[in-house]
Amino acid sequence: MRNPDHVHRFLFEQSPIRGQHVSLDSSWRQIVEQSQVTGVGLTLLGHALSAAALLVETLKIDGSITLQVRGSGAIHLLVVEATSAHTVRGVLRQTREPGENSSLAEVFESDKLVITIRNGPGKPYQGIVPLVGNSIAEALQAYFAQSEQLPTHFYFDCDENCASGMLLQRLPGESLDDDAWNRVSLMASTLNPGELLRLPVEELLVRLFHQEKLRIFDPTPIAFFCSCSVDRSRNMLMSLGKAEVESMFEEQDEVIVTCEFCNRHYCFDRVDFAVMFDPVDTVPLSKTCH
Repeated sequence: MRNPDHVHRFLFEQSPIRGQHVSLDSSWRQIVEQSQVTGVGLTLLGHALSAAALLVETLKIDGSITLQVRGSGAIHLLVVEATSAHTVRGVLRQTREPGENSSLAEVFESDKLVITIRNGPGKPYQGIVPLVGNSIAEALQAYFAQSEQLPTHFYFDCDENCASGMLLQRLPGESLDDDAWNRVSLMASTLNPGELLRLPVEELLVRLFHQEKLRIFDPTPIAFFCSCSVDRSRNMLMSLGKAEVESMFEEQDEVIVTCEFCNRHYCFDRVDFAVMFDPVDTVPLSKTCH
């Protein structure tokens, strides 16, 4: 039976190779419903979200990993986040359907994907992934190959109901089988359309790697979760400055901040405005709109 909303780790016991498999089901459907994306946008969002979920498990961090592309193309914004608490969220914005067979750079009219890694209380690390090729997998694989990191392959698939992905990574150290990485990569390339979405992970791995000895670990549940809040929304408004926020209230009695990830609305009135920039302890702040 297929495990919904999970991450599986697995190891090749006789070779320094590890893997991750992710399946996003109800978590993915919540994100699709919020973003209301279709076509190329749906594919890119599903692949990027799967990639983030795989990478946060692989890196073993205490925090989060965010993949972000901003541009001026048919799709002008893509942001996905996965956390070490096994949660995911994501959003994509587009103005039109990209042209057929467009490259990633053409779809976004941008040349880079930014990876932000937050690990504990320290300063976040940012890496720049050139938007090469026609897919998120191609861009990430080129980045890993050129940045002298561990050789890594990505495989993604998604539809309106499910987004799935698999990662294979060659680890440091000597192998008794010099051909293992090439052989495993070749076997993985035989994935047929839909198999990542349809097959239980154990069945999928047996079909691909039946000649290899694998150790498959228990699955870890994964879920949609948005970390937006009244405080974060208020801080965002305060970062705009008093004059900018005051100009908003000249045209309306309240300002509504909408979270792009979950569409939750946070309402702030003129009393809240006064508290933001001239704090008074006894005045309460507004709460989430309904």
